[in-house]
Amino acid sequence: MPHIVQFTEPGRVELVETDAAPLSPGMVRVATWYSGISAGTELTAYRGTNPYLNATWDAERRLFVPGQPSFAYPVQGWGYSEVGQVVEVADDVTAPAVGDVVHGIWGHRSDAVLPASALAWRVMPSSADPVLGTFARVGSIALNAVLAADVRLGERVAIFGQGVIGLLATRLASLSGGRVYAVDTVAGRLAKAAEFGALETVDALRDGGAGAYIRERTDGGADSAIELSGADRALHEAVRSVVVEGLVAASGFYQGGAANLRLGEEFHHNRVRIVASQISGVPVGLGGRWDQPRLVRTVMDLILSGAVDAGALVSDVVDAREVADVFRRLDAGDPGILQAVLRFDAAPERS
Repeated sequence: MPHIVQFTEPGRVELVETDAAPLSPGMVRVATWYSGISAGTELTAYRGTNPYLNATWDAERRLFVPGQPSFAYPVQGWGYSEVGQVVEVADDVTAPAVGDVVHGIWGHRSDAVLPASALAWRVMPSSADPVLGTFARVGSIALNAVLAADVRLGERVAIFGQGVIGLLATRLASLSGGRVYAVDTVAGRLAKAAEFGALETVDALRDGGAGAYIRERTDGGADSAIELSGADRALHEAVRSVVVEGLVAASGFYQGGAANLRLGEEFHHNRVRIVASQISGVPVGLGGRWDQPRLVRTVMDLILSGAVDAGALVSDVVDAREVADVFRRLDAGDPGILQAVLRFDAAPERS
């Protein structure tokens, strides 16, 4: 029987059996090898804080409204960083082929039936470590944030939050010519940020705040900032860190209120611009040239060429049956975890 990760209730996640989907025209069946956990998003399901679990998303009005939640426990199918092997194709499918290793979005499940058209351009090179395919989506989120912050050659950018996506953003901003000030509370993540090209690393808990320190170090403020931790205090410090009329890309997934974001202070007096960066769309000014497939292709080209060492971010590759333990560690803030990857039974032995 195929298996799928299920958030049964707040604080409880497990691997459960599920039915295999039938193969229909235009579709392929993929046996999942690896599935990366996106800690920020998925912890909202584990903790019960995701707005979809507490309100209805009205897609036509683009509003959350009170009423029956859009999702209710048990919640299945979350996860958007998968890689696996095509094991069956419909008669009318020419690509991808049986045996191809592909990356994509189909959730933490051992077996998935997907449109061939969605995977034909997502085939992994045979020489590549297949785990690298789990970075396509998170890398795209990081790149989208860098584009939203309008990072340019020689400009200074403060990046708050050096988890997986923050570290990828640090590397991508550095490759774009940005001079990155990487901010976090975890020493190990700051050390990795330096390896990924940060000009300077900053302890978020330093006296006076990271924002004031960055303003001093840059003689007036960073040109832009990217906030990826999802903490309102970090967003406030990002606002404090930039120049007058500076730009802040708010890319974290913020939960609840924002008591630490004080809009009457630096935001108001320095006329700071805050823009939301979310993977469902690219920055408005780039809409004619960039889209989600281009984000994915760009990131994967950089990863597969070695320009972005995504493999260095993998801290844990665990059997999918151990998913509950991984989420307990993530929920507790285990500083030893960067990218945790679930391994399913079809995955080959890693060297």
